[in-house]
Amino acid sequence: MGRIGEKFEDLRARNEKALIVYLTAGDPSLDITKEIILGLERAGVDIIEIGVPFSDPTADGPIIQAASQRALKTGTTLEGVLKMVANIRKTSQIPIVLFGYFNPIFIYGVEMFVRNAQKAGVDGVLVVDLPPEEAGELRIYSDAAGLDFISLVAPTTGRDRLKTILKSATGFLYYISITGVTGTTAPKIDGIANDIAKIRKMTKMPIAVGFGISNAAQAKEIGAFADGIVIGSAVVKLIDENQNSSDLIKIVSDYTREIKEVLR
Repeated sequence: MGRIGEKFEDLRARNEKALIVYLTAGDPSLDITKEIILGLERAGVDIIEIGVPFSDPTADGPIIQAASQRALKTGTTLEGVLKMVANIRKTSQIPIVLFGYFNPIFIYGVEMFVRNAQKAGVDGVLVVDLPPEEAGELRIYSDAAGLDFISLVAPTTGRDRLKTILKSATGFLYYISITGVTGTTAPKIDGIANDIAKIRKMTKMPIAVGFGISNAAQAKEIGAFADGIVIGSAVVKLIDENQNSSDLIKIVSDYTREIKEVLR
């Protein structure tokens, strides 16, 4: 079992829910991204999703799209992101998922990417545009390397489709709480609860809920029935608004600490 599985087991034993935080690598710089991640760990964040900047992030809303553009302009590359993860691993064992799109991985070289990701200390990958039918090109290497392949489930996912996803899902299921792109609307709690209940009848895999969650009140409500909460656009926006502040790390850490408190 890898760091992701161990984290969820540990949290379950303590009747605690996971706080998973997404941020875009290289926004405003890779060095600052590293320091933010270490600050998030100290604040109690359980799992980090590192967004690999891409020029056409179709599943992401305007906040993360803008962050990707800023990161690309500063010269952030997939190679640079992997080097950053390796540096984080010198002092931290927080579970890390690389979140992104297949194009940068394909250009980098799929087999080389998996080899270097494993060497750097990556625990899992979430590739938005690789459905189960097309994931084999990556998973032939990532499964063998022990990298979790995080799968997405949407409100529109039917039962048969869910069965297909569950056959090969590892790590945790990422339930998308809204239809649409990230950070554009608030989730409807009752609908999410009903969907999670249906999914639980089909799997014992941890289920994390993301897209549209931005405050402790939402996290507490959803944490009552989910195994984890994903905060993304709200953190990316906070980083952008405070990127020139000497208190950036503290501001982001304090924000996530407040949310983590309601998940304990």
